[in-house]
Amino acid sequence: MTKGRQHESKVTSVTLFPVGSVVVMDRAYVKYDYLNNLDSNGIYFVTRLKRNADIEMVESFLTNKKQDHILSDEDIRLSGFYPSQKYPGTLRVVEVYDEKTDQHLFLLTNNLSWTADTISQLYRARWDIEVFFKQIKRVLRVKTFIGTSANAVLIQVWSAMISILMLKYLQNKAIHKWHLSNLVAMLRTHLFSKIEVWKWLDHPFLKSNPSPEDMPLLKLF
Repeated sequence: MTKGRQHESKVTSVTLFPVGSVVVMDRAYVKYDYLNNLDSNGIYFVTRLKRNADIEMVESFLTNKKQDHILSDEDIRLSGFYPSQKYPGTLRVVEVYDEKTDQHLFLLTNNLSWTADTISQLYRARWDIEVFFKQIKRVLRVKTFIGTSANAVLIQVWSAMISILMLKYLQNKAIHKWHLSNLVAMLRTHLFSKIEVWKWLDHPFLKSNPSPEDMPLLKLF
């Protein structure tokens, strides 16, 4: 944990991982000398290939036709002068089609033995973590740090983690299918209301009362 003003990319280069670890990261962290350092220390990585990367194919593999989301699987080398100096070894590129976003993703890894689907699922798991942090930023409005000291950052991050854990628990236990943002908005509205929480969470929208039966006294008028 560092001060709030220190960029996270500076921390990755000095972070130590055990041999055999799998590091899954976004394209913003792709620095070929850093990737080569991970590979030299027996660490696997999965990331996205840069759009302007100069590569040459070493070998192409047939993909399983049953896996429609895997479009290609190739061993490659970096052909640019500086990139090839920083990472001279063989890499692997798997092209994946994401139906939800209608995107073609080119996943880069140094593991040559995994199945293409394993690489795809690893990067999908990274995206789930990304969505989790986006929810914390959007729902709990943790976009900036109130204090920038290491202690202040810890307090704010842990408070957000505890809050999101409680909200997720309420969301998963409730019968009603809540969207997280709607749940948070409604909880803010009813923060000081005296209601039975679980009954309200299960049935947040009360049905209108049935029309009263005819009253005999009204017929006298």
